[in-house]
Amino acid sequence: MFERFTSDARAVVQGAVEHSERVGSRSVDAEHLLLALLDREAGRASFALASLGLADRKESVKAALADARRRAGLSQAEADALAGLGIDVSDIVSRVEEVHGVGAMSGDPQGRGWLSSGRRSFSRDAKEVLERCLRIAVARRDRRIGDEHILLALTVRPGVPSEVLADQGVTYGGLSRVLYGEGEAKAG
Repeated sequence: MFERFTSDARAVVQGAVEHSERVGSRSVDAEHLLLALLDREAGRASFALASLGLADRKESVKAALADARRRAGLSQAEADALAGLGIDVSDIVSRVEEVHGVGAMSGDPQGRGWLSSGRRSFSRDAKEVLERCLRIAVARRDRRIGDEHILLALTVRPGVPSEVLADQGVTYGGLSRVLYGEGEAKAG
């Protein structure tokens, strides 16, 4: 599949691998793809994010992703649902961090994410994002998969990245308007 990726899309995937390595994650996750997109200053995705005003709010996105990582990857919606059942995720995180240190729920053991081929593995979430970006590109009849398709895929797949982006006003519809001059387009 990666042979259909543009150089910008490949740079995002490589950046996601680097983010994963930096934090010692067992695998490349969807949030690493978003962080890599935020790092980019070229490409259609960067243009779209800047057009939607996210260029000035990248740090708040990174902080929201870090907060979710501290909650063991739970989205705010999931934490709210647990609160409805009487489970205070913030209290649990505080208790765990009191005993095991700050960030104890956020990471995986160092060095356990390498495949025998020497490459970092991709989590189910990241694989689903990459599969979705392919479907989006095919639905749009685009011959290549660009970084904008990765960004679009992140907005339609439920989870922390889409929730964080939506909180910042970045939605599939908004991206479609900026990228293609259209309204609520089909998400593929």
